[in-house]
Amino acid sequence: MTTYTAIKSNGLARILGSLEVRMLGLALVLGVILSLLSPYFLTQNNLLNILDQSVVIGIVAVGMTFVILTGGIDLSVGSVAGLTGIVLGLALQVMPIPLAILAAAFTGGGIGLFSGVLIAVFGLAPFVVTLGVMAIARSLAYIFSGQTAISAIPYELSNIVYTSIFGLPANVLFLLALYALAWAYLTYTKGGRTIYAVGSNAEAARAAGLNVLFYSILPYVISGALAAVAITFSIAQILSADPLAGNQMELDAIAAVVIGGASLYGGRGSILGTLIGVIIMVMIRNGLNLMSVSPFWQGTAIGSIIIVALLADRLINWRSGR
Repeated sequence: MTTYTAIKSNGLARILGSLEVRMLGLALVLGVILSLLSPYFLTQNNLLNILDQSVVIGIVAVGMTFVILTGGIDLSVGSVAGLTGIVLGLALQVMPIPLAILAAAFTGGGIGLFSGVLIAVFGLAPFVVTLGVMAIARSLAYIFSGQTAISAIPYELSNIVYTSIFGLPANVLFLLALYALAWAYLTYTKGGRTIYAVGSNAEAARAAGLNVLFYSILPYVISGALAAVAITFSIAQILSADPLAGNQMELDAIAAVVIGGASLYGGRGSILGTLIGVIIMVMIRNGLNLMSVSPFWQGTAIGSIIIVALLADRLINWRSGR
């Protein structure tokens, strides 16, 4: 009985000590604080608003999680979102909505493939490659759009956002389904385990016979395609495609993934942690807006909270010997 109790205690300690649980605790604490600071925070409309605001950055953060797990980084997702949004806007003028969305997603995936090949095949630094692609994509967004927003978007596109299923907007259900699919892939498939292995030690993974090249490129393809999907939901809400769309989206996505416990060196992180990180980011922005905090101060507040959260986690890891 004593041995069983010790094993059970150790298992409970590991669960409670996991970063995901600590971040979930942080989210709950933030929720309590924000509800005390603003009586509107816990209203049903505002909670639904938080879920809605989580969709676009949440979708991008899934792709960013895959990239960061391999030890890479994708600074181009914001610009890729802007470019694929313009592609979607132009495609909607000549083809049905489903085909237009596929065209945008294939464009995003193709850009990700280009980045992935340069990084995995030619050994170029992910930071430099995606920084260059970021500049190219934003430039092409301006060129293809004629430096103006495309407003002739079919009203039917908004159905992917405003259709309600089981009392939840369709875009929120899509987000939850995407996270469930990504979690299952990373947890239960050989490909998911290979992505972790590539981020932990690419040479060891290669020596073990794993397809390191393919799974070093795949995350960038996923990241580019999901950037296009994310901007599709954004365009569906405002019925306009702007070449400036997605500006600084990469920073929010990286912050959400890191807050959720992923290591920028690769090999550590989880899709559940990313989801919690996204919610924390959105809660902070939402709470600051409810308190009428100037947008000029919001960046400082969010950046400070991110740094404090990461520093607290590092201190906890040092104390526990990890």
